[in-house]
Amino acid sequence: MSDFSYPEVGATLRSPLPAGYSHLHVEVPIGHGRAVFAAAGEAVTTFRMHRASGVGIRADAGRAAPGVEVEVSLGVGPLRLPAPCRVVWRADEEDRIGFGYGTRTGHPECGEEGFVVTIRADGSVWFTVTAFSRPATLLTRLAGPLVPVAQRAYARRCGRTLRRLANERRSGSR
Repeated sequence: MSDFSYPEVGATLRSPLPAGYSHLHVEVPIGHGRAVFAAAGEAVTTFRMHRASGVGIRADAGRAAPGVEVEVSLGVGPLRLPAPCRVVWRADEEDRIGFGYGTRTGHPECGEEGFVVTIRADGSVWFTVTAFSRPATLLTRLAGPLVPVAQRAYARRCGRTLRRLANERRSGSR
């Protein structure tokens, strides 16, 4: 049944992350207050943040939920690199909204990535990306140390995009 390309499904919910992978943990401040938190959570769980960050997303549902099939892609036409994933968990709590997806067979990496928005006791809103991954194809093995650098840059870009989306929504502009 499972076509995940790694055995530690759901491990982005636990600490420590599994050994034998590159680990990523990026936190980005998004803003302040419940309205920003709600708007950011909506943008993350509907894949709007991903699309606005410049990646292609095809999902078999409009909102992240366990079991939803997702294909993330970079590039266009014959240079398009598809990356099949499946949502493995979703958080929809008073102070935490987000989801994690895992790589499936055919993804250039193997591992899992979680995207979570939290609101802290002081009202500050934060976006966190937590991931573990390792190369699954010759292309990503050849890219070597560039892959984690690109992943960190993409996580920060998602944070900046989410900050813009959440604060636009809150102020009523689009």
